[in-house]
Amino acid sequence: MNSVSAGVRCRRQTVTVLFVDIVGFTSLVDELDCADVRDLQVDYFRTVSAVVHAAGGVVEKFIGDAVMAVFGVSGPGAGTPDQAADAAAAAVRAGLGIQEALRGRLLAGRFPVRTRVGLATGDAIVDLDAARDGGYGMVSGSVVATASRLQAYAPHDTVVVCAATQLASEAAVAYQELPPVSVAGKALPVELWRALHPQTTPVRARDLQPCG
Repeated sequence: MNSVSAGVRCRRQTVTVLFVDIVGFTSLVDELDCADVRDLQVDYFRTVSAVVHAAGGVVEKFIGDAVMAVFGVSGPGAGTPDQAADAAAAAVRAGLGIQEALRGRLLAGRFPVRTRVGLATGDAIVDLDAARDGGYGMVSGSVVATASRLQAYAPHDTVVVCAATQLASEAAVAYQELPPVSVAGKALPVELWRALHPQTTPVRARDLQPCG
C-alpha cells in the first residue's frame, strides 16, 4: 500500500533492504595503516555499489565495512505487489552478485576478503527526494534493523533472507531453508533462508507477507 502526504515527499511502501559486510574486518584493519584501510574501503565500496546499481538498487549508506542498499524505492510501479516481488528478486541476485564479484579478488590489489549478506522485505517510509539522489537516511522502518540483524547471523560467504524475501523471490532464486534464529528485539524466532543461485525453471510466486 502506498500513501503520500501532501508536501512531505515521503511514501509508505514495501521495500527490500540489503546489508553486506566483510568478515573479520576489525581484526584485519587493526593490522593496517589507515591509508591502506581507505584503499581497501574505496575498492570495496566501488565494487559493491556497481553491483547494486546494476541490479536497480540504491546505496543508502556506508558504515565502516557495511553497505546498506535498498531495492524497490523508485519507478512508476514502486510499492505495488508485482514490483515489490521483482525488487526482492533483484536484491537477492545483487547479494549473490556481490559475493561473486569479490570472490578471489584482492581489494586494493592486496587484500582478500569474505563477506556475508542479509536481506529483509517489509514496509518502510521512503524519502522520495533522498531516494532519487541516492541520499542518506532515505528509508525508515523495522525492515532496516531486521536486514542488519540477519546479516550478522549469516554464515560466512552466504546470502540469507527473511521469509518474506524468500516468498517474494522464490520464482527467481533457489533457496535452502536454515534453522530459525533468535534475533534481539524480536519476540519470536525469525525464519531464515539461504539463497543458492538464480532459478532456471520458474516457480509460481505466492502473496507477499512483509517480515520487516
